Amino acid sequence: QAGGGFGDMLKSAMSDAMQQSKNAETQIANQVAGKAQLIDVATAVSSAETSLQTVMAIRDQVISAYQEIMRMPV
Repeated sequence: QAGGGFGDMLKSAMSDAMQQSKNAETQIANQVAGKAQLIDVATAVSSAETSLQTVMAIRDQVISAYQEIMRMPV
């Protein structure tokens, strides 16, 4: 496939959100251990939050589209 499909895009967004979350957890653990700066932790947490918000927005749009399809007359 040249461009991939919606499923591939959704899988990529979920994978990115999971990776950002793991990175934030790692940065928090490093900061507690004294190995990371607070700004690095804040940046990682902010990035994870943005990725999660993107996934949530995609989910909301999918639910909205599904509900709209279900309201269509057959």
